[in-house]
Amino acid sequence: MFEARDAIGSVPTCRACGSERVVKSAWACWNPEFGLWELETVFDQEHCHQCEKATELNWSPSERPPNKRIRELNDRFRMHGIGTGTVFVTSGVQAEGSALVVTAVKAVRTYSEFDDDNDPWGEHDFGAVEIETQKVFFKIDYYASENLDAGSENPANEGMTYRVLTIMLASEY
Repeated sequence: MFEARDAIGSVPTCRACGSERVVKSAWACWNPEFGLWELETVFDQEHCHQCEKATELNWSPSERPPNKRIRELNDRFRMHGIGTGTVFVTSGVQAEGSALVVTAVKAVRTYSEFDDDNDPWGEHDFGAVEIETQKVFFKIDYYASENLDAGSENPANEGMTYRVLTIMLASEY
């Protein structure tokens, strides 16, 4: 049976006061490979910081975009080259000459035309630009490592995500 807590972007709130300042008891395990704590086990005890007492949780859809952290990391990587990843310019773009490559990279870095049609998940991971007579796409994919052999389990966690920004001609898509 589907429950609200299973939905991406759902938020736990205190059943008594409605606050989102709630916690559950849990164990975290240190992952030396990524240098961060990972959630290992979550227990039943729930507490509200607002009420300052034990509570039960209600789950409801968030009014904030669920992929805000992914969007922030994608924008930082795409616009400033900050983060772990690679920028890949396809052979089709390269064949058009260095002027197009430079213009395409600049256009991708400054792109801001995200909307519900080209960015339905709010991740800023895809866009299209017109350069001279060419339509150029860019796409960010998420991998578990630079080996590109598996997708990232959590693209919002930059410690376990390797981003690949591909810039390609629309005809190569």
